[in-house]
Amino acid sequence: MDELTHPPIVKSLHWNDENATQLFANRLATQSQMGHAFIELRGDLGAGKTTLVRHLLRALGVEGRIKSPTYAVVEPYELARFNAWHFDFYRFQDPREAMDAGFRDIFASPGLKLVEWPEKATGALPRADLVIEIEVLDDESRQVCLRAQTPTGLALIQGSAP
Repeated sequence: MDELTHPPIVKSLHWNDENATQLFANRLATQSQMGHAFIELRGDLGAGKTTLVRHLLRALGVEGRIKSPTYAVVEPYELARFNAWHFDFYRFQDPREAMDAGFRDIFASPGLKLVEWPEKATGALPRADLVIEIEVLDDESRQVCLRAQTPTGLALIQGSAP
């Protein structure tokens, strides 16, 4: 993954409701870089990280139940064009647990990696292409910050955000 030669590109969005989350996920799913992206999802419990992932995986063609990987840690998906993995490191107590679990090979392979609670694996993960931070506001809407950290992340932001 190439790093940007300048500070990360940041874009701020406001989602009034789940329809806005779904619209963003649908646009993100159309980006050709998705099959080679690592996306971190950050936010408090209930912010909507898993909801965003579910909408994104559905837009990418996943049928059937899309489970939260909170207990399994990772849920793999075989898509028509590439594989995807949805990780949830919420229960990790030590960043080394991510590598001890054998995830290094997954992160080194092609495909889409979506990681909730990446801060629980700090130092054990490669640099994310895109960081999506979701904050719940008092009116239950969401303030979303997209931060591109690589050219892939920049392309994802440019192609998916209004």
